[in-house]
Amino acid sequence: MAGNVYAYTIGDTLYLNITNRCTNDCVFCIRRTKEGVCYYDLWLEKEPSLDELLEAAGDVRRYREVVFCGYGEPLIRIDLVVEAARALQSQGVPVRINTNGQAGLYHGRNIAAELAGLIDVVSISLNAADSGQYATLCQPQQGEKAFPAILEFAGQCKKYIPQVILSVVRWPGVDIDGCREIARTLDVELRVREPDGTFTSS
Repeated sequence: MAGNVYAYTIGDTLYLNITNRCTNDCVFCIRRTKEGVCYYDLWLEKEPSLDELLEAAGDVRRYREVVFCGYGEPLIRIDLVVEAARALQSQGVPVRINTNGQAGLYHGRNIAAELAGLIDVVSISLNAADSGQYATLCQPQQGEKAFPAILEFAGQCKKYIPQVILSVVRWPGVDIDGCREIARTLDVELRVREPDGTFTSS
């Protein structure tokens, strides 16, 4: 499916694709390893406005949840996420964000506080147990500043969002046990993801 796909479904979940932009260039990113997601071409020629996004989403009450997750980092567009999440919450459907956790560093403010009461679940891509490993695998624009910012963001999310999840891709050299220890210290859930996007263990 070509064109500007702002909303797409997998099973009983609706996903919202709002930007191509990302602060990372991960070696295992699905953008590098395969074409599209479940036959959807998620490359955007134009980022959606709020009205365009909500029109694409339609009546979301038939879905189990709505997830901000596309080819880019959704919290780069924090203002759109806040307004869209407010509209979606009014329909009584849980809202999740999949993020690389660098929004606070990117915007220079406490993004988690802005999501309070609007987001039910945040899944943060940890993907490494230390700054050096993260910089190598995820190649963030902010270099080794990114990793401590992710941990800070996860801690902030604990204050404002009911469920906080860290995820890690099973990839050569990734210290999954170290990631489990970080999750334990932060008192959040850890999920291990295969490179094809499936979750296999916690």
